Amino acid sequence: MLVALILFVAFCGAAQLIGTALAVSGMTRGRPDTARKDRPGITVLRPVCGLENQLEETLATTFAAEYPLFEIIFCIASPVDPAVPVVNRLIAAHPAVTARLLIGDDKVSGNPKLNNLVKGWAAARHPMILMSDSNVLLPADYLTRLLDQWTPGTGLVSSPPIGVQPDGFWARLECAFLNTFQARWQLASAKLGNGFAQGKMLFWSRDLLEQAGGMAALGHEMAEDVASTKVVRAAGLKVRLPGRLFAQPIGKRGFLAVWSRQVRWSRVRRLGFLVYFLPEIFAGAALPFAALLGLVASGLTQWSIPAFLILWYGVEFLAARIGDWPRSPADIAAWVSRDLLLPPLWFASWVGSGFEWRGNVMTATEIAPDPTDQDLTHPPSTGA
Repeated sequence: MLVALILFVAFCGAAQLIGTALAVSGMTRGRPDTARKDRPGITVLRPVCGLENQLEETLATTFAAEYPLFEIIFCIASPVDPAVPVVNRLIAAHPAVTARLLIGDDKVSGNPKLNNLVKGWAAARHPMILMSDSNVLLPADYLTRLLDQWTPGTGLVSSPPIGVQPDGFWARLECAFLNTFQARWQLASAKLGNGFAQGKMLFWSRDLLEQAGGMAALGHEMAEDVASTKVVRAAGLKVRLPGRLFAQPIGKRGFLAVWSRQVRWSRVRRLGFLVYFLPEIFAGAALPFAALLGLVASGLTQWSIPAFLILWYGVEFLAARIGDWPRSPADIAAWVSRDLLLPPLWFASWVGSGFEWRGNVMTATEIAPDPTDQDLTHPPSTGA
């Protein structure tokens, strides 16, 4: 029994070290030698729904792209959405940038974001298309950075969000899940050639997705990031991540909002990639620390406890420092709280097979409508 506990603690500690090293390597790599040299036209699609935190600031960053040829299409489902005046104001303030707003809700799946985006996909004028959520801050070089990752064998470039500007402890807990847990492990997996899409930012070649069935194909899973990953892998290609990930301002959060969001994402991972989801219960410090306490009770020196904690969270702090992610003492406390929540979160994800997103109930049994039943080339939408 003692030998098993020692091996378990050692294995988890080694995984923490190796995973963080891989993530740091992914963050610090430069422009690939095989990066594409051409600069094709790019359409940027930004789905908008309601007045999110710092919406005008995040949407305004779309216009600042330092790129020779791009257009922006904002997609809103309802003409009475309060974000409509915000988008129109931004378009008017940037007359030098080709941008427009399309309004309409085209049912191609059970996923409301895809239904909002399909009209923009159909109207896009360029061969490369970026779908970026409205709450992501885009740096001036965002299009170049994404395109630079389009090396041979690439089917999609994606970026998990990095939580920034948290307001309060629960917002820091959200950042703890987003940054040094989810983003760190996604960077590590991508470094091993096993990248996963994240619906926050999906950079496609139009031809590739059209060959797979177009936007409707992304509605065949509970989340478009799961479907995107499977589409790319079915084509024998890989999902790449940019080294420097893109930020999402978090603002104020409450515990229940953070918990429900994490249960939703955890459930999506379970239903979409069960083999990869199963070991998540061991990813945080809670279980190896509990095993360490058992070893201390059996006679192991108590100095092993602070040594374990310094090692475990020290490498996490290093990753946050290199990535320039939130890492104050309050953030470290949030990392500990997150790890305590990971085991109950893992178990909670097994309860039910659906979730609610923006008031829409989505289940694993939902099947996207047959795209042959409607005209997806010219969907019913209006320009504004």
